[in-house]
Amino acid sequence: MNEITVFGVLALTFMMAMYSLEGRHRRFTLAFAFGCLLSSAYGFLIGAWPFGVVEIIWCAFALRKFQLRRDQQTPA
Repeated sequence: MNEITVFGVLALTFMMAMYSLEGRHRRFTLAFAFGCLLSSAYGFLIGAWPFGVVEIIWCAFALRKFQLRRDQQTPA
């Protein structure tokens, strides 16, 4: 197994773990967004640019979800 494959396995494992923990705290949503960026980088590194683009889009959705959850918990 080469270094890029190991990076990909770790990035996807991290992303999925953070996705499964999202309901526990909003920080896991931010970590999920970071995992999406890592997965996107992996996609571009292996030449699967559609995967890389989709992961960037997922990152944007996760960041928006983090922002909405942060705003809901901030007292007015």
